[in-house]
Amino acid sequence: MLKTLSSLRVLEFSHAVLGPACGLVLADLGAEVIRIEPLDGDPTRKLKGFGTGYYPFFNRNKKSLAIDIKSESGRNIIFKLLESTDILIENFAPGTMDRLGFGYEALASFYPKLVYCSLKGFLPGPYSARLALDEVVQMMSGLAYMTGPVGQPLRVGASVIDVMGGTYGAVAILAALRERDVTGKGQEVKSALFETAAFLMGHHMAYAAVTQQPVPPMPARVSAWAIYRTFKTCDDELVFIGVTSDKQWARFCESFARSDWLADERLATNNGRIEQRDWFLPQVAEMVVKHSLSDVLTRCEQADLPFSPIAKPEQLFTDPQLVAGGSLLDTTLPDGSHTQLPRLPILLGDQGTTLELNPPTVGEHSKEVLAGIGLENEAIEMLIENGIVSAG
Repeated sequence: MLKTLSSLRVLEFSHAVLGPACGLVLADLGAEVIRIEPLDGDPTRKLKGFGTGYYPFFNRNKKSLAIDIKSESGRNIIFKLLESTDILIENFAPGTMDRLGFGYEALASFYPKLVYCSLKGFLPGPYSARLALDEVVQMMSGLAYMTGPVGQPLRVGASVIDVMGGTYGAVAILAALRERDVTGKGQEVKSALFETAAFLMGHHMAYAAVTQQPVPPMPARVSAWAIYRTFKTCDDELVFIGVTSDKQWARFCESFARSDWLADERLATNNGRIEQRDWFLPQVAEMVVKHSLSDVLTRCEQADLPFSPIAKPEQLFTDPQLVAGGSLLDTTLPDGSHTQLPRLPILLGDQGTTLELNPPTVGEHSKEVLAGIGLENEAIEMLIENGIVSAG
């Protein structure tokens, strides 16, 4: 396991995806991340539909402390934990942590080295009191407009804003820790869904500024490259092919035995091919549909082109790149089932992250965490008996 952050302790007050994604980055890099859960567990554990995968994926390498933080005894335990905590992460609704007595202003003077990461729907501004969700800000930011066909806004097929918002929160935490190394002081850092979504739209905003034209949705766009789209094959499959340089164009023509295209001066440059797209792209489609998917993939790989079959999520379990590269971590889920899930997509040198702790059951580490701050076994058992702490 990468031990880069092994000297750090994190308390994570979170739910859903935004906060847990932030904690996951730190946990995978070796920090001790303690999930603070209600006695009956984070409600995210019980979500159905697409929410079924939230808790199992975003909570590996973390410890679970199930505790009643509204009780005096529970609050005192949190305050004791904060004495040895470097980072606090929270993504509850605006004002929640303040009402609980764990807002930044309430803690800063007592724990001056604490880096406090607040993850919300919006950064300070007119919208800051609003609740937000990933899908809401995809609609607000133009991301859904850009994804769907004209007149049919469509959310992206993953919780990309939650995940990226949490990741930017982790970046802010690491920056604050570096500053703490210099000043000795912690600070509050913030990341938010809407501003994350706006950041992801930055290159589209730049397009609008440069062209002074409305930005077309992706399905209606004129691509920067003449061949950069999906095509149907003769076995009724879909394949994406990209030709992003004139050298690739030559290899594409050679691979598909189209010397006539290679000799056509109108198609000699990428911009020329874009100008001819109205007649040219239908001809490319007619050519590709005469071949099977496997044949197209072979030709594209031999020509060293950007290409891909259209994969489904469940196919990633057996993807040769992920399997051979060790990018899937054997994981035991809280219900006892086994699977493989993607690790953090980075390498430090030649080392990637590993799984040290499976996603925890409710309160799985309560006794361990409490013993770690000096509570005797008898006191821990009393807390459990009095319903202050749950130990699974």
